[in-house]
Amino acid sequence: MKLIGLHRKLGSVRRYRAILHILLKYGFEDVIDRLHIGHVIRKGQRMLLRKQGREFLFKTRFERIRLAIEELGPTTIKFGQMLSTRYDVFPDELIQELRKLQDEVTPIPDSRIRAIIESEWGKPVESLFRSFESQPVASASLAQVHRATTLDGDRVAVKVQKPDVPEIIQGDMIILKDLARLIEKHIPESASYDPVGLVEEFESWLRQETDFLQEGRSIERFRMNFRKEKTLFVPKVYWNLTSSRILTMEFVEGIPVLQTDRFAPAGLDPKQIAKNGASAILKQVFEHGFFHGDPHPGNIFVLENNVIALLDFGLMGNLDEDLVTQIGDLMAGILDKNVGRVVRVLFHVGSIRQDVHLASLKSDLSSFINRYYGSSLSQLCFEQVFNDLNRIVTRHHIRIPRNLMLMGKALVQIEGIARTLDPEFDMFSMAKPYAARLITGRYDIRRLLKKGSQMAGDFAEMMNDLPYDIQQILAKIRSGELGINLHHQGFSNLIREMDRSTNRLSFSLIIASLIIASSLIIHSQKGPYLFGVPAFGLVGFTLAGILGLWLVVAIIRSGKL
Repeated sequence: MKLIGLHRKLGSVRRYRAILHILLKYGFEDVIDRLHIGHVIRKGQRMLLRKQGREFLFKTRFERIRLAIEELGPTTIKFGQMLSTRYDVFPDELIQELRKLQDEVTPIPDSRIRAIIESEWGKPVESLFRSFESQPVASASLAQVHRATTLDGDRVAVKVQKPDVPEIIQGDMIILKDLARLIEKHIPESASYDPVGLVEEFESWLRQETDFLQEGRSIERFRMNFRKEKTLFVPKVYWNLTSSRILTMEFVEGIPVLQTDRFAPAGLDPKQIAKNGASAILKQVFEHGFFHGDPHPGNIFVLENNVIALLDFGLMGNLDEDLVTQIGDLMAGILDKNVGRVVRVLFHVGSIRQDVHLASLKSDLSSFINRYYGSSLSQLCFEQVFNDLNRIVTRHHIRIPRNLMLMGKALVQIEGIARTLDPEFDMFSMAKPYAARLITGRYDIRRLLKKGSQMAGDFAEMMNDLPYDIQQILAKIRSGELGINLHHQGFSNLIREMDRSTNRLSFSLIIASLIIASSLIIHSQKGPYLFGVPAFGLVGFTLAGILGLWLVVAIIRSGKL
């Protein structure tokens, strides 16, 4: 079987078969056949799987994709969750289904968790913690969380990576890459989705999420960014009890953000909670450029005095200064109804295909801006605006940076939670001051001076390197290592036409010469005569006439008089 090399382990072979069985069960036989891997499944198995999958036939294709992903296991669930952030690649219907993917699984036994902790530090759990609860407070596909108490008496949450996670991920990633390459090879229309690129992006994202030391550093950075903020609580990391597979942090005792029936007895205000949550994410995005990438309801707790507490810092987003500046330009272009400016921003931040229909793109963006222009902020829904803009991006195959799409998803999630708490919540009014500072900040004298200083430094460095670079170029020229190859494009037709015109001109000159020479011979009245006319002059006129007629016919036949 071409799909699986001889070096594959038996477990990988079984995993391939399991994946194909699940795809067939959920009605994706057409995909299997197009990938030319249908021969892996025997006819009897096909019939049985089709029979099992009859109950799913009434569901939409996008629903069946989500169900198949859920059954395929933890790695593909994580992959689906990542794809749910790619509003710029996939249709809304699929995005909505992928957002339903739940990463909640049956916990593994306490004995296995204790074994992992003990193998990590070479000590029994009792010598590390005063107490360690056997029942987890949360269990996901890659890790589960247990409540514990440190030797100093601090209540902590211990996040432990499940056994064999790296090996499982490695095996599944090999299969995902193989399938992505097959999809690119056998399904040409998949090119706009870049299957291999998406799998590589997922691999990078998964590597980040399974490194608990990285998550601990993200928490510390958050604590530093919000050290003066009284409305957001960030737990403390216990570094002496943290490794790449185990993360120990301060235990957060709060109320899940959507359990609103518990707010009144605790003296909490839903409207203020909505404002605090939105303010926190807006500051992360527009002030810090470092934000929580997955603020869903399960990751947000409410503490006393309407304080918001964020959990699970495995998925984070970064916005560099240039990207933040482009966001400001995009906002300014929309506010000014400047379609050209919006297009320039999309060209700058996105990957746009060479065959993009620019007039159609501008028309779609103009319709988008006019749809919302003049509307009061309270009438606008961020999710609707975001989705409308992404439909345009998807339609024209514009690839937007992952962190920018992650930012959009985070804002959509927070707006959804805030509107659940306060139906009158207005995300755009809260974002307006941040957007205004972002737009005016582009012309801040300190920022311009800093940028000018950086440009001057770059120029000075370039000039400093210039003599050495010139020496290198001259050395390569002398040694014959450097050459220039010129390739003309589109000159063949021009050269052909020039040759044809030159030939016709030469032909015309020959005909004119014959006519002049024949006239001179006839005028001299010398030589042998034919029909009372000098023979050479008559032959010359006849030949000139025949050649002239030939030239006229050739010009008429070419269609270019």
